[in-house]
Amino acid sequence: MQNRTPHHPEQPAPTPAEPDAGFTMELTSVVTGARRRALRDGDRHIDTAHLLHSLIESDPAVRSVFDGGPQLDRVLGYLVQRSIGYGLRWHGAVEDSGAVPPVREPGVDGWSPSAVAAMAGARAGAERRGEKRAGGLDLLAALAADPGCRAVEVLGRAGVDTARLAARTAEAYGRT
Repeated sequence: MQNRTPHHPEQPAPTPAEPDAGFTMELTSVVTGARRRALRDGDRHIDTAHLLHSLIESDPAVRSVFDGGPQLDRVLGYLVQRSIGYGLRWHGAVEDSGAVPPVREPGVDGWSPSAVAAMAGARAGAERRGEKRAGGLDLLAALAADPGCRAVEVLGRAGVDTARLAARTAEAYGRT
């Protein structure tokens, strides 16, 4: 039997050194979904919009911190449009909001610098709560904290107040 999975040399298979190490099983599944989305869209790098899209689709706790269905519908509408119009200017360009220095780290090929920063921010958020593994709300908080990333651009276009979103995320974890 032949493997029907297309070979994409620019998107290597995950290794233990990749940014998704230290995540819950659910969040690892979100990252896998973002990786598939990037491949399907023909993008060479997983970016923060891929992560946000997969996160919203996969994690009920993340969906619960938004201001209801219409807001989520607008966010998902923008994310879906990325491959058919909105976001086409991103195609072929690596996302770099300046959140991390432009240093090539081993094991992060196939990830935008902003996505790497968000993944590290999610792990740091979990550590602050005394957890060993980051969850979906940790990643959402890290995405919302980077004003220059594509995920925040999508959220802003959809009318989401990222400061309010961050506060609701903290409340969901019992932080104030």
